[in-house]
Amino acid sequence: MSERFEVVCEIEPATSPDLRSVRHQIGVLSSISSRFLIPDNHIGRATVSSIAVAHEVLLMGGRAIACLNARDRNTLGFRRDLLTAAAYGVREFLFVYGDRPESGRRSDDLTVRTMIEQTRRFATEHYAGTDSIRIGVSSSLGPVPAWKDEADFLFAQVGFSREHLLRWREAVNFNGPIYAGVMVVASAGMGRNLSADIPQLAVPERLLARFADDPSAGVEHACEMVSQVRDSGSFAGVHLIPVRRYREVAQRLEPLLRGTV
Repeated sequence: MSERFEVVCEIEPATSPDLRSVRHQIGVLSSISSRFLIPDNHIGRATVSSIAVAHEVLLMGGRAIACLNARDRNTLGFRRDLLTAAAYGVREFLFVYGDRPESGRRSDDLTVRTMIEQTRRFATEHYAGTDSIRIGVSSSLGPVPAWKDEADFLFAQVGFSREHLLRWREAVNFNGPIYAGVMVVASAGMGRNLSADIPQLAVPERLLARFADDPSAGVEHACEMVSQVRDSGSFAGVHLIPVRRYREVAQRLEPLLRGTV
């Protein structure tokens, strides 16, 4: 585990060619972020390529992880993305399977495991060896399959309870850094929708109740979670999803994290 606590901030993706919002997020969150995670069509809409946005992060002096999902590409498309990443100098990736689309149709050429295997082979040809890239995978808060040890780091599913995250962490044996998932719930409505759409990410009622008196309850809870995860010493860092509340998150977290990221 890294001695330095890391905050990996997820960027709200661009759904148009205008990257001003993306650049603004990067600029604001740079005060608290060790690296940036660029999602890949995770909202069910086409977004600007995660590799292209990762390149923007590099141009702005940051470090980026480009997320690539198996759902939206076949083997040839994946190799195209690896070539693009090599051309742009993108060397860190998060591979995910991707939710099945509402149509039920998806490309089944790839799995996360085959993406790892292909990338390792690709690195020997186009990078300075496999050690020059880093590959991450994600995990639910359940058993972690042994094959995921082939990855360099692990992103845990979003959790809303420090105790639940720590119990899971104690049961996990993974060779690389593990990052706890922390999400800002922007409103009670968002929390209820999230709970209905993704039951495994159900937002606790006690958090939803806080919104009646405090519109920023979700930001406050996320910042508390980051601080608690850091103080536990059980994780290398957090994967923080600030959604559109990134300005407030940066403002509140910066004094808490000063000197640690």
